[in-house]
Amino acid sequence: MNQKPFVAIVMGSDSDLPVMQVTLDTLNALEVAHEVRITSAHRTPERTHAYIHDAESRGAAVFIAAAGMAAHLAGTVAGITCKPVIGIPMESGPLKGADALYSTVQMPGGVPVACVTIGKAGAKNAALLAAQILSISDEALAGRIKADRQAQAEAVMAKDNALQEQLNR
Repeated sequence: MNQKPFVAIVMGSDSDLPVMQVTLDTLNALEVAHEVRITSAHRTPERTHAYIHDAESRGAAVFIAAAGMAAHLAGTVAGITCKPVIGIPMESGPLKGADALYSTVQMPGGVPVACVTIGKAGAKNAALLAAQILSISDEALAGRIKADRQAQAEAVMAKDNALQEQLNR
């Protein structure tokens, strides 16, 4: 059975959804198939394991895991699958995401988790990194990623041109 690869996104809490909407919007803009589940490494470990196994059996090629505070979700996912896992530390708690960042980047050798920055910028970068991983075997997706990168460059140049005009008045 030849299934279309997709990105499986897990988040530890529904309170992560406002930030994770950036991930969903970015994947939608790039036309990358994805699905989302709320599952916790600590509160619903059996559900987490079952979902990761199920998603992998259905063609999940990359996993994105978002969690705050103790942030063990990405590490738990990486311990279940050998597919690429991208961790997004969520800005939460008294340490504003620093604890989640440390939890995500301090994986033991042999169980890798790619870690992006804390919060919305990380949510966008996780989507882009997942898309880049999928684009290795999808030329059309690679073209959409290049077009997105070009659009970002053009937006920066347009802002600079507007600034230069304003300064030269």
